[in-house]
Amino acid sequence: MVVKKILFPVGELLKSQVRLIAKKIKLPVAEKKDSTGICFIGERNFSKFLSNYLSIKPGPICRLDGTFLKFHNGIHNYTIGQRKGLGLGGTKESVLPWCVVKKDQITNTLYVEHDNHPYLFSNNAILRNVIIRDSKCNNITCKFRYRGSEHTCSYIWLNYNDIHIFYTTAKAVTPGQFCAIYDGTLCLGSGIIDKVFFDKEERL
Repeated sequence: MVVKKILFPVGELLKSQVRLIAKKIKLPVAEKKDSTGICFIGERNFSKFLSNYLSIKPGPICRLDGTFLKFHNGIHNYTIGQRKGLGLGGTKESVLPWCVVKKDQITNTLYVEHDNHPYLFSNNAILRNVIIRDSKCNNITCKFRYRGSEHTCSYIWLNYNDIHIFYTTAKAVTPGQFCAIYDGTLCLGSGIIDKVFFDKEERL
């Protein structure tokens, strides 16, 4: 979906400037610590929060070749690229930590490999429910995480709502999360990551 005009009320300001304004008008959150999790659940354990709504269904943690390592306590507790909380020790073959590279919801299997494994990387993806502002810029970029790196990109429309986006190689691009698209510091729009590929090989 193309939006001809989007208005961001504080779009021209840095976060530090917004904080100064908030402090000046005495907002109680002016110096509150930045939120890096799910803001609406507050200072609570994420896994315990989810357990109130999702039943715990243990399943296998395996390598991509099928080698079984241990059991997990619910595939919903993990995300692509996650390194902490896996409960896996090191191996003689690598000093790199284990990292989630794939989630199979059908078999309830969590797949891991050592960090920087080729399967973690992609260079194109399908975005759904895209809302974007037209831009004549030929050097647009995209980001897959709030504090992630920017990647030079281009895209083509698949239909009225979806695009196929091509970008410089990125790590741990995760289906279900958002991709934001920029023209310099101007956010043109975003879409939900649906499928991820390296060239034509799909990543899950």
